[in-house]
Amino acid sequence: MTDNSTDIRNVTVLGTGVLGSQIVMQAAYAGKTVVAYDIKQEFLDKLPDRWEWMRGHYAHDLADYSADKFDAAIARITTSTDLAAAVGDADVVIEAVPENLDLKKDVWGNVGKAVKDSAILLTNSSSLRPSDFADVTGHTDRFLALHFANMVWKSNTGEVMATPATDPAVFERTVEFAREINLQPFPIHKEIPGYLLNSLLIPWLNAAASLYVGGAANPEVIDDDWKVSTGSPNGPFEVYDVVGFNVAYNIIQGAQPEGSPLRAFADQLKSKGIDQGKTGVGDGAGFYEYDDKGKIVRPNPDWVVYRD
Repeated sequence: MTDNSTDIRNVTVLGTGVLGSQIVMQAAYAGKTVVAYDIKQEFLDKLPDRWEWMRGHYAHDLADYSADKFDAAIARITTSTDLAAAVGDADVVIEAVPENLDLKKDVWGNVGKAVKDSAILLTNSSSLRPSDFADVTGHTDRFLALHFANMVWKSNTGEVMATPATDPAVFERTVEFAREINLQPFPIHKEIPGYLLNSLLIPWLNAAASLYVGGAANPEVIDDDWKVSTGSPNGPFEVYDVVGFNVAYNIIQGAQPEGSPLRAFADQLKSKGIDQGKTGVGDGAGFYEYDDKGKIVRPNPDWVVYRD
């Protein structure tokens, strides 16, 4: 059993994609010692470039940024392709692997065999219920969700959601841990797929995708209509670029039936984006093309259907 006095020093993050790498840096910048785990060394070899991309955003967005503090955060990060070794000393394990139930079950089954008895086990799953795969951990009392938003350092929400089996003391300690890594925690008292943020966000993104695949308008036009009409700073396709195509693709594949228009949209995300290495802001191109500061340069012509 874990209680609120548990000291959390060592954090392991499983998955170093767009959001996983941000979680690694979020914890390290807050002073935690972090192990970044992934299945292939080639994925880990991309992290130094990710750190430098984040450095520019940290410098721009955070009042407490300093080059020395950022360098110290990098020094607190180690990498591993050995899952058991990566989680063996962890006080907290945060999983940020693709949104696939079978994959999550496989990963957590192996983690559960290797972690110490006091470790808190957290999933960052975007749309799956934690209780759908809690049992495979063998530690259901210490398993729950901590959901991060993309651009973590700036959009620093931490949605904390327990399963019916989660120890209340673990839930409270996770809320405190979220504060320790500079998140604003949002406790969720009933388990629900999508938490609060994605329960609001995903239907909106799906509506925009349906308009696009239905041939209504180009992404830029849909975005501009939304922004002008509502005063919002971002349209849905700009948000897709921030979320990243891999996340959007996996959510749609898991939630939408074969033959649905949204599955057709997911197929386009893969063929035009993922397979081309253009999955959003982090790659410099998604529905838009971006400069090295993440500012939109122009709409990506690959996604333009109508030439107005």
